Amino acid sequence: MEEIKIAIIGGTGIYEQEEFKIIEKIDLVTPYGRPSAPLSICEINKQKIIFLPRHGERHNLPPHKVNNRANIWALKELGVERILAPHAVGSLKEDLKPGMLIFPDQFIDFTKRRDYSFYDGPKVVHISMAEPFCPELRKILSEISKELNFEYSNRAIYLCIEGPRFSTKAESYLFRKFADIIGMTLIPEVKLARELELCYASISMVTDYDVWRERDEVNANKVIDTMKKNIIKVRKLIVNVIEKIPEGRHCICSKALESAQL
Repeated sequence: MEEIKIAIIGGTGIYEQEEFKIIEKIDLVTPYGRPSAPLSICEINKQKIIFLPRHGERHNLPPHKVNNRANIWALKELGVERILAPHAVGSLKEDLKPGMLIFPDQFIDFTKRRDYSFYDGPKVVHISMAEPFCPELRKILSEISKELNFEYSNRAIYLCIEGPRFSTKAESYLFRKFADIIGMTLIPEVKLARELELCYASISMVTDYDVWRERDEVNANKVIDTMKKNIIKVRKLIVNVIEKIPEGRHCICSKALESAQL
């Protein structure tokens, strides 16, 4: 099988459109078990990509039950070098409005019980996460969003919580002091990608203002309604971004292990 360099990890709504022509599905078993679902080989404007539904084909996996190690390992095994990862997030700042697209440059990890690393021994690896997202991918996402006149921000701190519950008001007020957006699915996906020297960028879709904003309520139905509107923009963004991604990589991601191993 030919190596496919670009993958998307997201919801099924992302690839349910005419531009994403599914060619085949591959069912892999990794050293860490099965991925969330079979990997779909898709064709977009004559270019092949891999799509992996993070929460399963029937959206039956909550954030804390996603087998992230199997997902990232499977993509690496198929030759993937770059990952675009849409996420639903709440906003912790007034100016980051529902409907905006955010390409975060930092994260804070508040998760509790996930499998965080491929290196649990005997090899010891201390991967650098000082700059956790691929600068090349973030630059392209920003440039294309500007061309498409999408409202976006390329500077934000993503705070990842365990889920699947939403925050209490006390938590939301606390999180506002040191983060900009809040979600449940970034960690450990981004860290595992770096451990395998894959480029990774988050396309964070703002669905709500979390619960800190007194006049707004956060519930699953409201999040889903906003997500449906956001997905239309995200699909258009992805189609255009894929055409602009260069063949070679000149970022820190591809050399992440050089100074990380003891």
